[in-house]
Amino acid sequence: MQSFMKAFFRDERGVSAMEYAVLAGIVVIALGAMAATFNTNIGAMFTNLFTNVTTSQNKA
Repeated sequence: MQSFMKAFFRDERGVSAMEYAVLAGIVVIALGAMAATFNTNIGAMFTNLFTNVTTSQNKA
């Protein structure tokens, strides 16, 4: 039993998978934050674009 416990604590195979999982979580959170930021900016950009196009069509 004691040798099993030593081998269990020395085994680092699961550590790599955990590191990748944490890294993937950080990437997902960063992409979500960027999407939320760009969502408002893109919405304002399209609103401004449609307003300018509509205004220029009415003047013509």
